[in-house]
Amino acid sequence: MNISVIIPVHNEEETIAKTLSSLLSQSLFPNEIIVVDDNSTDNTKSIVNQIVAETSKVRYIYHASTPEHQPGGKIVKAFLKGLELANPNYDIICKFDADLIFPPNYLEIMADQFSASPQLGMFGGICTVEKNGHWIKESVTGANHVRGALKAYRRGCYEDIGGIKPVFGWDTIDELLAEFHGWSYRIDESLKVKHLKPTASRYLKSRGEPQGRVLYGMRMGPVLTTIRAIIQSFRKRKISYFGQILKGYKLAKHEKMPLLVSKEAGMFIRRRQWGIIRKKAFRF
Repeated sequence: MNISVIIPVHNEEETIAKTLSSLLSQSLFPNEIIVVDDNSTDNTKSIVNQIVAETSKVRYIYHASTPEHQPGGKIVKAFLKGLELANPNYDIICKFDADLIFPPNYLEIMADQFSASPQLGMFGGICTVEKNGHWIKESVTGANHVRGALKAYRRGCYEDIGGIKPVFGWDTIDELLAEFHGWSYRIDESLKVKHLKPTASRYLKSRGEPQGRVLYGMRMGPVLTTIRAIIQSFRKRKISYFGQILKGYKLAKHEKMPLLVSKEAGMFIRRRQWGIIRKKAFRF
């Protein structure tokens, strides 16, 4: 099983060496590790190149992206740049963040899972964060969601979903499209990955408008978007989040933003969302 790992980086001098060390210490070696440097201004390049000089497994690529802020977009574009230069014969493609420490058997167990389940399209462990000297499950890690920070794709699944989208929420869209195409995804909670730089709260607070845009792109429709906005504002205990989501949806519609999924996939996603809403409603 050919495993290619792509790691987008931006100013990761504090963590990238630890991430690469954990991947180079795996019981099952990846065929290649490609580090895509998106405009780093610190010592990331020199640190990675020092490791490149010591092993042929790691490659360094510089990627000059545009300066504007693009929630979710820049990291995916850097990944896609790495994929262009990756071994075209990969079986599994991994998109890993540059601030993770993987347990030494991570890739071996991942490969075993893919080999045992032909319809398994995506796989990942869980992110843990340090608190009072203990590593605990990160609060933003959902029970039924493979985090974008450590996502692995089977080649057939990745091709069926048309690759990952350079937009906010890409790591949810890909799972919905995988289900639409008949693939499954799995989280293995026994694979605990140390997340050295936990997701910033300020990032979480700024997601409303981009989320609204993505809901439009997913063909969610105004009714489901409003329901999602209500749910999200209650979860975050922030009424302004409701308005941010609706604003993003309306702006995307006004700007005629390109749709992210096909008409058929959009119907599938809406049916799935209504099913979840009905299921939760009957609990009360």
